Amino acid sequence: MRPRFVLSLSGTVLLLASSLFLAAPPAAAATGNYVALGDSYSSGEGTGDYIGSAGSCNRSLHAYPALWASAHSPASFAFVACSGATTADVINKQLSSVNSATTLVSISIGGNDAGFASAMQTCVLNGTNACLTAVNNSKSFATSKLPALLDQVYAGIRNRAPSARVVVLGYPHLYKIGGSCTFGISDTSRNAINGAADTIDSVIAGRAGAAGFAFGDVRQVFTDHEICSSDWWLNSTRVIVHESYHPNATGHANGYLPTFSARA
Repeated sequence: MRPRFVLSLSGTVLLLASSLFLAAPPAAAATGNYVALGDSYSSGEGTGDYIGSAGSCNRSLHAYPALWASAHSPASFAFVACSGATTADVINKQLSSVNSATTLVSISIGGNDAGFASAMQTCVLNGTNACLTAVNNSKSFATSKLPALLDQVYAGIRNRAPSARVVVLGYPHLYKIGGSCTFGISDTSRNAINGAADTIDSVIAGRAGAAGFAFGDVRQVFTDHEICSSDWWLNSTRVIVHESYHPNATGHANGYLPTFSARA
């Protein structure tokens, strides 16, 4: 009986091993073709180290798309996200990198359309009242006009890559309210800026869901890592102005990368 038992057990182990192998890890997607679209939050603006050939797009190997590609070695990787990009820029300058062979797409977009960078400048330079007006204008744009612009981008992605997995990333809260910052803008302004992020994220999540795309909400993972916290994953005002109010290298590695990876 013993030889038959050993043979049966061996067969079972082989069958299980074969099943596990065939069930294979999600890394099977890594054999596909990945395209990273979007704005500065996807290009890596704020990490302080940029690819020279990318010019003013400020793409970084420390950005979450490059980190993911380095870890998973997809068959192809098109990194076309660009600092300052709007929805129109994605459509006119980036979508051409997406095609029917594309299997994975990441994108963050919408903040520049809503004038968030301009609102931040107003908040820093012109005081609380002007800040609240600028932030409210951004929120109004986000709720009234941004949905249609996002729909155009998402439809463009789907039309060009019908079978691709698409992950849309949102924006974090910038400030820890009641945190360690003694100077700078008021907590009233900081609250308003965080509220604008909530509004924009809500719009993006809704339109991404309507398109059948996955939404990566980074607000939770950035909690206690905002500006004025004890462990910043975001830049405050910097001498290199364009890096201000963007995730640093740690923010990409510990915030954006795991959020994207969980949905890729």
